[in-house]
Amino acid sequence: MSTTSARIEHANLTVADPQASAQLMQGLFGWHIRWEGPSMLGGYTIHVGSDDDYLALYASDEVKAAQPKFTKGVPLNHIGIVVDDLDAVEAKVVAAGLEPFSHDDYEPGRRFYFFDANGIEFEVVSYN
Repeated sequence: MSTTSARIEHANLTVADPQASAQLMQGLFGWHIRWEGPSMLGGYTIHVGSDDDYLALYASDEVKAAQPKFTKGVPLNHIGIVVDDLDAVEAKVVAAGLEPFSHDDYEPGRRFYFFDANGIEFEVVSYN
């Protein structure tokens, strides 16, 4: 039997404004834009993340016009982001006008959550 190593390279999220979402991710996590441009099937996408993994932030004209606000858990529960300095990132979340909640400290790390402008929930965790 062979074993295979696997990792998540990216997640593709539909957002109302890819530029605004990318700016938020850059400000909170120090990520950079890896690529941006027209999507193959219409709309616009920005890839923001590290050199190894990223979030693809997509919007079409229909999505932008609807200004969606998604319900938690439909279909995505949350996205977990690991950081070195939880307190510093939380201060950035607050400065961005977002509200951290559900602070907890249990093995294997401390964490909090927040919703972005699209209603997407993020879990921010530190294992330090």
